[in-house]
Amino acid sequence: MRTSLFLICTLAAAAAHAQEDTTRLNEVTVQGYGQQRLLTEVPAAVNYVGQRDLLRFAPTSVLPAVNSMPGVRMEERSPGSYRLNVRGSSLRSPFGVRNVKMYYNGIPFTDPGGNTYLNQFGAGSFSSLEILKGPGSSLYGAGTGGVLLAGSGRPGNNGFSAGYTGGSFGSHLAQASVEAAGQRIYYSWQEANGYRQHTYMQRTVAGWSGHWQPSSKGVLEAHLLYGNLRYQTPGGLTPEQYATDARQARPAAGAFPSAAESRAAIYQQTIWGGLQYQHTWNEQWKNATAVYGAYSQVKNPSIRNYERRTEPHFGGRTVFTYQRQWLKVLAGGELQQGYFNTSVYGNKGGQQDTLQTDDDINNRNISLFLQPEVVLQGGWTITAGISLNNTAMHFARQSDNPVFHFTSRFRNEWAPRLAVMKQFHPAANVYAVVSKGFSPPTVAEVLPSTSVINTTLQAEKGWNYELGARGGAGPFWYDVSLFYFGLKDAIVQRRDASGADYFENAGATVQQGVETFVSYRLRRLKLRVAYTYNHFRYKDFVQVDKNYDGNTLPGTPKHALAAGVDVELARRLYLYATYTYNDDLFLNDANTDKAAGFHLLGCKVSYTHTFGKTALMFHAGGDNLLNVQYSLGNDINAAARRYFNVAAGRSWYAGVTVRGAFRGKE
Repeated sequence: MRTSLFLICTLAAAAAHAQEDTTRLNEVTVQGYGQQRLLTEVPAAVNYVGQRDLLRFAPTSVLPAVNSMPGVRMEERSPGSYRLNVRGSSLRSPFGVRNVKMYYNGIPFTDPGGNTYLNQFGAGSFSSLEILKGPGSSLYGAGTGGVLLAGSGRPGNNGFSAGYTGGSFGSHLAQASVEAAGQRIYYSWQEANGYRQHTYMQRTVAGWSGHWQPSSKGVLEAHLLYGNLRYQTPGGLTPEQYATDARQARPAAGAFPSAAESRAAIYQQTIWGGLQYQHTWNEQWKNATAVYGAYSQVKNPSIRNYERRTEPHFGGRTVFTYQRQWLKVLAGGELQQGYFNTSVYGNKGGQQDTLQTDDDINNRNISLFLQPEVVLQGGWTITAGISLNNTAMHFARQSDNPVFHFTSRFRNEWAPRLAVMKQFHPAANVYAVVSKGFSPPTVAEVLPSTSVINTTLQAEKGWNYELGARGGAGPFWYDVSLFYFGLKDAIVQRRDASGADYFENAGATVQQGVETFVSYRLRRLKLRVAYTYNHFRYKDFVQVDKNYDGNTLPGTPKHALAAGVDVELARRLYLYATYTYNDDLFLNDANTDKAAGFHLLGCKVSYTHTFGKTALMFHAGGDNLLNVQYSLGNDINAAARRYFNVAAGRSWYAGVTVRGAFRGKE
């Protein structure tokens, strides 16, 4: 049945004369590692998600577009609660995005505590996403999981856009934007009742971007983002509860109330603003300097307690570039400083009760980097990068008398990277990379939801070895990467009986795999396939009297496949069909519990009608058309085996967008 449905969508697409994709991967320019080159010329493992990739799916989330790429797995435990798993990086993320550094329009967005509030963006906030897989420490500061470079696009058109999408389970999305004179204003409002009980979500996002050219040698950009999000957290289910009623919220158990009785939820607000100035002195020298400031406020009533966090922080980044015909050198630095406070109270029916702990956290990151690159005759490109990283977190527990102080400090950590690429043919570019990753524990890992400050947690570090090839000729494109990552003192998540998370170092791991992406255009038909093979193992991990050596790392499937078909059924009428398969995955370090693999099928149809300078775009589609029960966002190593957070069943959506251009001056 599953295969038949996918073949029906595929054959329907193939029977028509499909659209030829005007955006070809071998023509895409990427920014990763300061390259600003065509993707074929970049010696790194990069996933590129462009505007056309985002249009293949519902406008409510970037998740399915990201998951159509190899080596990356975006998860949603409940509406609004995201995780980003790059080559197993979510092993240390019970929720949120950690160990993946994010930049928005070239400006740091990840806070100095190591957390990235990706859920503060609306799906329409992005025009492109670049995901750099593997350690990016040589140019982007400490981290072993990867780097996310997100762009909103430069304002350049005078016009407007407004749209609405509604769907199953009380899903609503309204978006609007206006561009004029190098300025863009964006607004979105989103609401969803959720598939499970106790999963209501509401998000408001507003943004502004400005672009000016004060002189012939200078360009100034400004960006402002405001996000206001609240969502209910239903909690994980045991295998028995998941099998009986997967849509229920976590019920009461023993001394712990249910998720609904606790009114478990996240209330989150962030305001972030950044300025970036790019100056070109001459043909050889230029500089890009950015500064930003941000303030986040989080309230989290949970089954265990009620947490309140305030997280003001600021920072900057500067990059000097020297370039000649055969040589390019990048040098610069990045600084982030945060002044956080985390207060934990008792939770009395969703209201804060007696104060339990009160912590002030002073956290700072400093990174200096240098990256020379030479382009030699014969198609050789050699890139050598290195960074020097310093991180420090100071905790002052104000609720103790006398005040308890603890400092976690990692100084003078070197992170080198060497990449070599050889172009044997315009369609055959082969590269090899050796890089070191260094990732200190985040604030949320040193001070987890148990409220116990972990004074023994160490940074994880390791070496990554990679061999890849990519290129394209005519309608064909391919991208293949083989990697081996040996990690020491890997940070892994644990959960206590109440469901609170804590972290410890797990000895050594070996993470190796193969990632492939292939696409092919036939007239106006486009086919794409992404396949990932992961072989992730503990190498040296003994916990008390349990030896986990050789066990599979939990949370990442061994095999993952995403295939898609894009086709034009008639003029301006498009069909997009996507099939996804994820293999079984282990849920705990002991490898005694598994989550079953799953097959997903989704389709979307869109039609555009134009009259004058105005266009009306209609879209409709369905997700999980096979109505498979699966969990996307499992709670790894959960106490009492509360692993499962069921994803939505079969769902539908439809919407309309109107776009128009303002008239020019007469």
